[in-house]
Amino acid sequence: MVAEGFDPREIGDKLQEHPKAVLWLDLFDPDEDDLRVVAAEFRLHPLAVEDAVHDHQRPKLDRYPGHLFMNVYAVQVTTGAPGPRMDKTEISAFITERALITVRKSRSDLSAFIRRWDADAGLAPTGGVGFLVYGLLDVIVDGQFAAARQLDEAMDRTEDEMLEVGGAPRGVRRYGFALRKTLAELRRPVAPMAGLIADVMRSDTELVDEHLAPYYRDIDDHARRATETIDSARDRINELIEADLTEQSNALNDVTRKLAAWAAIIAVPTALTGFFGQNVPYPGYEKFWGFLVSLGLIVGSAAGLYVYLKRRGWL
Repeated sequence: MVAEGFDPREIGDKLQEHPKAVLWLDLFDPDEDDLRVVAAEFRLHPLAVEDAVHDHQRPKLDRYPGHLFMNVYAVQVTTGAPGPRMDKTEISAFITERALITVRKSRSDLSAFIRRWDADAGLAPTGGVGFLVYGLLDVIVDGQFAAARQLDEAMDRTEDEMLEVGGAPRGVRRYGFALRKTLAELRRPVAPMAGLIADVMRSDTELVDEHLAPYYRDIDDHARRATETIDSARDRINELIEADLTEQSNALNDVTRKLAAWAAIIAVPTALTGFFGQNVPYPGYEKFWGFLVSLGLIVGSAAGLYVYLKRRGWL
């Protein structure tokens, strides 16, 4: 560290004064007028400046004459009630030969980047701007991987509840749908990271030397694991929801089968009483023993149907 907290208009003088130093400049939600001084100093392409000003750019690495433009997302997940929620911070970065210029679209904590750079300070003398980009990407990807694991662990806690007999309670089912939605939201900023890191590591960018290459490969591994964790968790939650729907369908079928069985039991006595209640002579008509015969047929047929359906598992 040779200087910090100086006026952006002194950037050119500072870089000339320290020819072996590199610059990190962080800007919070600037507009095009705010970026004009920096763009003129580092000859930033107008299209890159436009992307840095406007929100909701996709994760990417674009090449322009004299610099690179990168867009990534820092994410944070909470899994408490009433459902999981993801917060993200869009970070754009201009990468030049001697400077890393970050543009944050919303407020976020920069201490994690500083701690990462301080922890690997031994790479700074030879790493240059590539070292700064490594620290930035490492914190971003580690945060994405941690968010993916956090959602996966939240799914473990709800899996048993969703597989209860008769289907999960409504609150658990709603939490499962919220998990699936949050996983889909998380995948959008995470999935492109492996390709973005591969582009950064290309030799024509001249950012990653032989000393930094193993560290970038480690970031690439974490990015791929984060995507795999999200895909695996999304498959699990889809299977759990399908299993819950199947369990609900089985419970409904069981209820329907029982209702049909009771309807059959009731239908036979109803038919018998209807027959004996007609105003026509029948065996035992106007006799007490005829009443006993009809009553015996009603009770016997109903009991017989009950025993039969019970043995078949319908009751």
